[in-house]
Amino acid sequence: MALFITDQCINCDVCEPECPNDAIYQGELIYEIDASKCTECVGHYKKEQCIIVCPVDCILVDPDHSESQIELQGKFEGLTGRSFNADAERA
Repeated sequence: MALFITDQCINCDVCEPECPNDAIYQGELIYEIDASKCTECVGHYKKEQCIIVCPVDCILVDPDHSESQIELQGKFEGLTGRSFNADAERA
């Protein structure tokens, strides 16, 4: 699944630079996540980096963008041009 940012976002700017896919951007009122680019950090990290750094816990799994682990891996490969290697994921 892709992630999304709730309206509890305080625009602190810490999540945007953490996204390895550049899926996070400043929306009209709050930061937003482009579901077509969000892999939940699959292929890059073992945990979602934006969730780790968010001080208000406003980043959640988006039920409107359900994706399996295989689909997230495929999205990673499409975005990066690299083959998915689970052993290579960083902490």
